[in-house]
Amino acid sequence: MFRTGGKLFKTHCSGSVRGMAMAYALPKAAVIPEIDITALRKSNVPIIWVLGGPGCGKGTQCDKIVQRYGYTHLSTGDLLRDAVKSGSARGQQLQAIMEKGELVPLSVVLDLLKEAMMGKLSNTSGFLIDGYPREVQQGEEFENQIKACNLILYFDVADDTMLKRLLKRAETSGRADDNEATIKKRLELFHSHSKPVVQRYNEKVKTIPAETDPESIFNQVCQHLDSLMTV
Repeated sequence: MFRTGGKLFKTHCSGSVRGMAMAYALPKAAVIPEIDITALRKSNVPIIWVLGGPGCGKGTQCDKIVQRYGYTHLSTGDLLRDAVKSGSARGQQLQAIMEKGELVPLSVVLDLLKEAMMGKLSNTSGFLIDGYPREVQQGEEFENQIKACNLILYFDVADDTMLKRLLKRAETSGRADDNEATIKKRLELFHSHSKPVVQRYNEKVKTIPAETDPESIFNQVCQHLDSLMTV
């Protein structure tokens, strides 16, 4: 599932992506042609998954990484939202899926990522995939279809802290999902999905305590990124 603009995009990922039975099939006119990502697979450009609960501050840290290291920040939620806003055949079908509460095929999400990564490949130092994967199979399919990730940054924040941050944001955000009951459900959902991901990719995970000030947190991030660059 992917959240964007306060709305939740659900992805169907039971079974293999290529052969899965999808709850909603995009018509041929809306399907992206096969994307050639040979250049991406052959490149040495690092791919970093960025994980953390709602209100953990990973968006702020991604902005800092982009500024210092020249990485490209990609959010699956943003890519889905932009596809819907485009008014294209694919965007219209995604809008229909969202409105009906049906499942966005994971293959569509991966195709959006492929498109975005290929579009930035010649002018980036690396990729930050924000909020992905939400489930173990999403990670496995990403690595099968695109490329293995090099590192996972996991921003660890206590639920009480994330709740307080989001309730503070609610004072000005106007978002319908920024209320205590909904936030607690989002946190429960995050933990139920994130723990298996962290366990599955334990050797790549760098856990960053993220309850201090943004600069102190970023210093920890830089240590991991600098180490990656020297490998």
